[in-house]
Amino acid sequence: MKTDLLVTGVSQLVTAEGAEAKCGRAMSALKIVSDAAMAITDGRVAWVGEASQWSGEAATTINVGAAAVVPGLIDPHTHAVWAGDRLADFEARAAGATYEQILAAGGGIRSTVKATAAATSEELVALAKPRIAALMRSGATTIEVKSGYGSSMAAEMAMLEAIEVLAEDARMHGGARIVATLLIHLPPTDAAARCGYVEQVCRELIPEVARRELASAVDVFVEREAWRVDEAEEICACAQRHGLGIKLHSDQFHSVGGVELGVRLGALSVDHLEAAGEAQISMLAGSKTIATIVPGVSLHLGIPAAAGRKLIDAGAAVAVGTDLNPGSSPLYSSAAALGLAVRMNGLTAQEALVAGTVNAACAVGLSDRGRLEVGCVADFLVLDSGDWRDLIYRMGTNPVREVWVGGKKVGA
Repeated sequence: MKTDLLVTGVSQLVTAEGAEAKCGRAMSALKIVSDAAMAITDGRVAWVGEASQWSGEAATTINVGAAAVVPGLIDPHTHAVWAGDRLADFEARAAGATYEQILAAGGGIRSTVKATAAATSEELVALAKPRIAALMRSGATTIEVKSGYGSSMAAEMAMLEAIEVLAEDARMHGGARIVATLLIHLPPTDAAARCGYVEQVCRELIPEVARRELASAVDVFVEREAWRVDEAEEICACAQRHGLGIKLHSDQFHSVGGVELGVRLGALSVDHLEAAGEAQISMLAGSKTIATIVPGVSLHLGIPAAAGRKLIDAGAAVAVGTDLNPGSSPLYSSAAALGLAVRMNGLTAQEALVAGTVNAACAVGLSDRGRLEVGCVADFLVLDSGDWRDLIYRMGTNPVREVWVGGKKVGA
């Protein structure tokens, strides 16, 4: 075998096996190859095994110096494009105000919506670039980025166009791969305008987004202060008619039927789940919908953490995201999100790695990443430790020494 690149000196090469989402006990199963090597051709994994078993030829060989290697992380839930800040909200919460009280008073998301709508696409790109770079340095090689802070069709399109520029810039310069999602976040406060907004989203926004291929999925926030289940169903059905995947923000503060809707419609994922109960956990466990948990929200807002342990024990497929956003999760590290999932949601280190790789890939509808197997894109991390568990164990320092995307070292 002739290959472009051979990676040697790998103390441990750690990966899940198989493209399908791992459910329940299967989330604990990892393949760990000691004293490993990996061959890469045309940006994809061509061979993986013990270094002593390699018998091919490589144009280039690198030795990573007895470091552990894991798949590049996939962050399946971020809001990395926004303008303004939420420092006033942070101060109000510290004084005792709840997230919903701040939102009901016109702060919270609505203040970010106002600032984002006032920004140009160019400004949004400039603001988002360092956030994407921080996630990438922490190990994220594929990052889902949502719109959702637009107060109008034009503002939503500006956000999606900014995400498109970020994705193209990453393609041109070897950065993290960006996956765009159209998020229908908050309804207008006026009842009549609310009905008209749903109609406009379905008649104009979703068809245009699908035509221009500006997003691969549509997400809807189902909550007492957001969209009702019937409204979300209308939006999701429209998205599916236009060939887009669907996702739901659900059960963050109250369980109002979002999980049930997502499972019934075959959503890629239902995200948050802090308020999900036994019925919702059982429903997710019996479905192909990924349960995406976002522990940064629980840490920042001080709300109960999603029942990750119960979800896995029931047989669900769990993914983990940062939910990077200015209001409820200013978490700029995908590796830290996995560490929080262990400490706050009850996952094991093995389950957390699966949740941040292959299961997260499934949550954004991708099957060619999140693993280091023949045919997968060669997105991987070289740690600054010989033990892969340091990725999840460490706090306050970055355990990632090198980030590789498509077989090329980022920043090299």
